[in-house]
Amino acid sequence: MPIESKSKNRDSRPFSNSKSELDINRVQPHSLEAEEGLLAACLIDGGRDVLTDCIERKISPQCFIKPTHETLFKALLELYQEGDPIDEILLFEHLKKIGKDEEVGGIAAIYAIKDRIQTAVHSRYFAKIVHEKYLLRRMIRTSRETIDACYEQQEDIEVFIEKIEQSIFEISQDRVTDGAKTIKEAVEKAEINIQSILSNKQDHGVDSGFKDLDGLTYGFHAGEMVVLAARPSVGKTSLAMNFAENAILPMGSRKPVGVLVFSLEMTATQLATRLMCGRARVDFKRIRDKVASKQDTSDLVQAAMELKKAPLFIDDASNSSILDIRAKARRIHSKDPLGLIIIDYLQLIRGTDARVQREQQIAEISRGVKGMAKELDIPVVVLSQLNRDSERENRSPRLSDLRESGSIEQDADVVMMLHRPKKRDDEDGDGSNFGDVEHIKLILAKQRNGPVGEIDLAFVRRYTRYENFHQQH
Repeated sequence: MPIESKSKNRDSRPFSNSKSELDINRVQPHSLEAEEGLLAACLIDGGRDVLTDCIERKISPQCFIKPTHETLFKALLELYQEGDPIDEILLFEHLKKIGKDEEVGGIAAIYAIKDRIQTAVHSRYFAKIVHEKYLLRRMIRTSRETIDACYEQQEDIEVFIEKIEQSIFEISQDRVTDGAKTIKEAVEKAEINIQSILSNKQDHGVDSGFKDLDGLTYGFHAGEMVVLAARPSVGKTSLAMNFAENAILPMGSRKPVGVLVFSLEMTATQLATRLMCGRARVDFKRIRDKVASKQDTSDLVQAAMELKKAPLFIDDASNSSILDIRAKARRIHSKDPLGLIIIDYLQLIRGTDARVQREQQIAEISRGVKGMAKELDIPVVVLSQLNRDSERENRSPRLSDLRESGSIEQDADVVMMLHRPKKRDDEDGDGSNFGDVEHIKLILAKQRNGPVGEIDLAFVRRYTRYENFHQQH
């Protein structure tokens, strides 16, 4: 059967006003034989099993290049959804009812398609070919539309590129996914999982490095949005960088994982300096005062050697939007698989539309962070500011104190809050009466898949570093 003319084929549009050499005599990827074989298999099978398999494999009417095949498959799906039996006569009657019988060539055309094969045993093979050809046509169409859009591009370049990347990603996501599994297979995996836990071989999420926190959360898990919130200068960045350090240079037998840090407030050099001093346990003030000892220098060199080999990436662009962040994370993750992303911090991310209210912008950014965690299937720790209410009322922070938008609380899988009790008037403003080690509360205020509670941490001010509280007491 001949293919319809290009004017009727939505996947055959030229990408510019002038004919490209690449377009001359080129035919869109397709297989009419596979399309007819799949339609015939639906009719021979009665439509139930073969059509069910087609739906699971994401075969839609748009997957067929020939319009008559598209019409026939759409009609088959309509019969399937109504629960009616399926054969060539019932299909023809349905087409007559919706006025499409002459468009497909009448009952003779339907019989001709059914007679193409004798059995439906190869239906999955036909479905695979039809779907693959459809994806190739989508890639071609997206590429052409991208070329057109490049010539006509008027919007912000970052937004424009993000849309193109998202279009390509959507094609990738439209591939066949696994369907439901039998309970036997699920139970076998559950048995392995339980044995791994009992034998201490369970591969949890990315450990935070803090024993009490990991005891409640079992690490940061793939697809989770983890919010770490606090008032300014309480130590959000320090704790987040401790998370990063433990992921890239873990203790014990755990393997290092790649970490990407988006630092909208501090430069990459500042973060690297903080990491080096913290890991080497060297007071940066001693370096500034030029009184560092030989041991300090040796420890710094050793820390630098370790960090240079670590899978840590830092992006310190200060004017990033959530689209920028997602695009950069997607590109790095495709080249060097990541295990954790840290964003410092949410309120500094630029909204894509400056005309809308900031609360709406924050809601969009929060949804974007959660979407990135799910899309890349890795945990994302995002730092956030708290409002002043807890300070004014001299109380522990709560979820309602998350600044600017309740959507952060809604989108987050885990919410942690750092709390330092307000100092009394008779205490020094720099907190010196607390000594060099400060007691900080980490409040686990929300955990979608686990308990909540409070964790004691020790903040070693000299090294701008958090440690397990029991190590200091």
